[in-house]
Amino acid sequence: MSKPLVERAPEFKLENFDLSKALPFMAQYAEVDSQGRYLHWSQLKWRVPRNDAKTIWSVIKFKRHLKAVLLPLKDESGAHFSYVVPHSMEAKLHQVIKIAGGSMGAVAGNRASDSIQQRYLVSSLIMEEAITGAQLEGAATTREVAKKMLEEEREPVDPDERMILNNFLLLKYAERIKKQDLSIDLILEFHRIATQHTSENNVTPGEFRTSNDIYVEDEKGDIAHKPPCYTKLQERLQQLCDFANADHNGLAGGLFIPPVIKAVILHFMLGYEHPFRDGNGRTARALFYWWMLKNEYDLFKYVSISKLLKDDPRGYGLSFLYTEKDQNDLTYFIDFQLDIILQAFADLQEYLQHKTQEFHQVVALLEGSRFSGLNFIQKDLLKKGTKEPGRVFTVKEIASTYEVAENTARKYLNQLAEYKLFLPTKDGRTFIYLAPADLKQRLHSAK
Repeated sequence: MSKPLVERAPEFKLENFDLSKALPFMAQYAEVDSQGRYLHWSQLKWRVPRNDAKTIWSVIKFKRHLKAVLLPLKDESGAHFSYVVPHSMEAKLHQVIKIAGGSMGAVAGNRASDSIQQRYLVSSLIMEEAITGAQLEGAATTREVAKKMLEEEREPVDPDERMILNNFLLLKYAERIKKQDLSIDLILEFHRIATQHTSENNVTPGEFRTSNDIYVEDEKGDIAHKPPCYTKLQERLQQLCDFANADHNGLAGGLFIPPVIKAVILHFMLGYEHPFRDGNGRTARALFYWWMLKNEYDLFKYVSISKLLKDDPRGYGLSFLYTEKDQNDLTYFIDFQLDIILQAFADLQEYLQHKTQEFHQVVALLEGSRFSGLNFIQKDLLKKGTKEPGRVFTVKEIASTYEVAENTARKYLNQLAEYKLFLPTKDGRTFIYLAPADLKQRLHSAK
């Protein structure tokens, strides 16, 4: 048997804490190290004197115990899950709340103020999350092909494209029902949308697993997590729903759990319960988004956490393992997710700046010409046409991408054709509009 990726941490029990033995280390060691890291036993034991490692660990665990928030959620043995908010994590949480409570215009530097432009960027970013989320689960379609499929509302041609479309529909659904309470039926509906018309791992959309032959492997191929027995799923998921729906604002003296942390806990617990044969990750991330939107953190419509999880699968997996192998301490997973969210906000800002810069390059080309009065959608189509000469546009694609009526989309495209900026033609029965190879020159010559 190979050595496990993460060693189980020595168990801490308050009644066994030897204060006299721990006293020499009490001033030196806190719940985090000098760099603000919340280290697991597997990481700590190499950083401290070997003979004192377990005593130092007991000191750290004692200080974490004093700050721990005990949750009503339990593992299969009845042990509670908990988490700690050390100062380093408080700072990250503050940044997340400050940014997430703002608007996309603020993140973009108030440049994406046009309502149609904002709607387009929302749609575009949800597509990005849908694609990356599916790639995280193993889909192998290129981003360009996948985005074209979503924009044109084309039917998927293979299982990978189907997974991407399902992810897109799942995120849209999560936004649409954000006012509802969490229920088992809602979790099943999330899963049904995520896995409909797929057959991976013999999954049945919208139905719980009916056996215990499902487990999670680590990067070495060893069993990292065996989920609770399938016969307990209804009971355990009802407890998760009760936790989600409970008021944790702390105003009446009850338990306070910041909404961001609660969203991350829901994400973790769905993965921990692993109630489905496949699609657990997609369902868990949808639950995270749903909770954030429910709590009016609307900026989460624009961020892609899946992209970053895909870029760091090891960190994602370790954050799960550290929690499980240290007495259900969720802090490891929460801290990792806060880092992911902050990076996602930084990526969003970069994306918006890039898109805005591209758009203004086209605006600059049109400045002073007879085309300067074109609306945002038409200017954005010209931007795409200059980047991809020969690109095909359809009425249905434009209506879907920019969330306008098909008659409106047709009117915009026909006007561009009248100006000889797009070339109208037919593909069978469908009217299509081609971006000419010399589109940039045509725009220049209109000055």
